Amino acid sequence: MNHYTDVLKKYAVFSGRARRQEYWMFALFQAAVVIVLAILDAVIGAGFLIVGLYLLGTLVPTLAVTVRRLHDLGKSGAWYFILFVPIVGGIWLLVLTATAGQTTPNEYGPDPKVLAA
Repeated sequence: MNHYTDVLKKYAVFSGRARRQEYWMFALFQAAVVIVLAILDAVIGAGFLIVGLYLLGTLVPTLAVTVRRLHDLGKSGAWYFILFVPIVGGIWLLVLTATAGQTTPNEYGPDPKVLAA
C-alpha cells in the first residue's frame, strides 16, 4: 500500500525516476482494485461504469509513474507511445518496465534505489 500512496503523492509528477518496485506495486494494486470493481459492476449490473470511472481517475498517476519508470531506464517518457504499436508495442513496454534501471545518475536524476536506502 505504501508504494500506491507514494505514487498518489506524486499524482502528476512526470520528472524524476521510479524504481521497479514502486511501479510494479502500483500496477499490482491497480489490477486488484480493477478486479474488485469489475465484480462489483457485474453484481449491480453497471456494465463497466465503476471500473471506467476509476481508471479515468487514476489515468494521470498511471501515466506519471510509467514515465518515471522509463526515466529510470534512461529513456524519454515518449517511449510510452510504443504502446500504440499493435501487438509488439505492449510487449515491449512490458519488457521495458520490467528491466532493471540504471544504477548511475542519468539525465533524469540520481538512482532512486540509492535515495531509498
